[in-house]
Amino acid sequence: MPFKPVAEAFASMERITSRTQLTLLLTRLFKSTPPGAIGIVVYLIQGKLGPDWKGLPELGVGEKLLVKAIAMAYKTTEERVERLYKSIGDLGSVAERLSREYRSRAARAVTLEAFMAGGGEALTVRRVYNTLYRIAMAQGEGSRDIKLRLLAGLLADAEPVEAKYVVRFVEGRLRVGVGDATVLDALAMAFGGGAHARPVIERAYNLRADLGYIAEVVAREGVDALRGVKPQVGVPIRPMLAERGRDPAEILRKVGGRAVVEYKYDGERAQIHKKDGEVYIYSRRLENITSMFPDVVEMARKGLKAGEAIVEGEIVAVDPDNYEIQPFQVLMQRKRKHDIHRVMREVPVAVFLFDALYVDGEDLTSKPLPERRRRLREIVVEAPLWRLAESIETSDPEELWTFFLKAIEEGAEGVMVKAVHRDSVYTAGVRGWLWVKLKRDYKSEMMDTVDLVVVGAFYGRGKRGGKLSSLLMAAYDPKRDVFPTVCKVATGFTDEELDRMNEMLKKHIIPRKHPRVESRIEPDVWVEPALVAEILGAELTLSPMHTCCLNTVRPGVGISIRFPRFIRWRDDKSPEDATTTHELLEMYKRQLRRVEEPAEQV
Repeated sequence: MPFKPVAEAFASMERITSRTQLTLLLTRLFKSTPPGAIGIVVYLIQGKLGPDWKGLPELGVGEKLLVKAIAMAYKTTEERVERLYKSIGDLGSVAERLSREYRSRAARAVTLEAFMAGGGEALTVRRVYNTLYRIAMAQGEGSRDIKLRLLAGLLADAEPVEAKYVVRFVEGRLRVGVGDATVLDALAMAFGGGAHARPVIERAYNLRADLGYIAEVVAREGVDALRGVKPQVGVPIRPMLAERGRDPAEILRKVGGRAVVEYKYDGERAQIHKKDGEVYIYSRRLENITSMFPDVVEMARKGLKAGEAIVEGEIVAVDPDNYEIQPFQVLMQRKRKHDIHRVMREVPVAVFLFDALYVDGEDLTSKPLPERRRRLREIVVEAPLWRLAESIETSDPEELWTFFLKAIEEGAEGVMVKAVHRDSVYTAGVRGWLWVKLKRDYKSEMMDTVDLVVVGAFYGRGKRGGKLSSLLMAAYDPKRDVFPTVCKVATGFTDEELDRMNEMLKKHIIPRKHPRVESRIEPDVWVEPALVAEILGAELTLSPMHTCCLNTVRPGVGISIRFPRFIRWRDDKSPEDATTTHELLEMYKRQLRRVEEPAEQV
């Protein structure tokens, strides 16, 4: 398949602000794509070479090397490339312009046909992908020159619009505004006959978190081929998500009257896979974090009595002297890529297991929670640092509240309340009332911290002049796959954190509002929804400026957070894992009822 139609589709996507129109454009693109190429096309749309869990290396092409490659491809100077970059502000557009000039010069010198016959080669989707893959895999001595030659060769053969999006892919700034939900909608329209096929495709994706693979199967074999998809060891399952609650009695009503209540540990949620002695560990964002936890690998080898298993748990840092639970920030020292065995000794961890998703060929995701917990108990050999999560089963709000206080006292951040009725299946990738989290009170009128997505930023004044020093934050609306704004955050940052924030934002700044963002506020710079931060505020209030839950409580107004303060970055969460608009609406309603203390309600 030629790459040009894909690049032209990217150009069209960039101009579209309607998700419906994006879906229709993608549907047409997928229908015209050969089944053997559709997986690659989906990866390119995602701006990736494959799913995150495969742990593929980054392209490793910095701005200077990219400038050099553009100059080499179009036989110009690096100085000219840099001047154009300063003038235009986008290297993709610079490559597009230089490609057009280069091809015009070549056409004047000889016929274009002769020019192409003289060494040029039209780009195909597979050639673009394979070249980018080779660039990413080039490591070690001499890799810089290899990357340079490969990229320059690709750009030299690219038509202008192709060059633009090759460069943007390499930069990590594709900016096509398409999320996974939109891709799933388009696949259902293209190969399933309409929206009724979406649940089947989505469930398969939730069990096999590889959108390119799912696209290829449905394109080749149709929707029915996805109905039999089961978990596979080594391929992570998208995690089940929870709603949040405040009142124990209300929570128990939501989950059906009786529930398992577990400690909610402040650590790294981990999906642990074991097969033939090999162990793989995936984060809640489905990234392969096995190398961070060699001690957990050994625990799983010894502590799982199954040939094949996929289990879930929470990895927490513990005090090396007394095994008491340590804060999440301590655990993050494990993110170091070097000296992991030294850090492992300094920051030991414990694993608290809470679910079994697959055991020896049996898909447990369609089983109710009591059955999954029974299988988990059967295969886990407990040890001091490898244990089942502390839990009780209850229908009594008073007992739930007492257990919650005990969890807080012992270092957890709250409890998870989980339904145990016959429909309490594992809804991979879905947030719902089968699981409800009850977290600690942060001594403010706002009931809990929330996780919000950066969608814009503002420059500071005074000593912070010239720096981006405040952020426009948004929640996530999963029904519409959009990010409506909630608040502007300007406090809670140290000078060091501001410097780090400015570096983090650089690669995500875009020239106009992202098509998935809903905002009445115009920030100094727009930011693609990619970064998640934990925010604490004084209270939730109605706002005529913000679009979260717009027109839901009262016409013309949305919900905002009063006196928001930055707490920490949530690198472990994707934008789609952020606090939802529905959660904020429920928090606002509970605030109106003036629930001052959950214990008073039981």
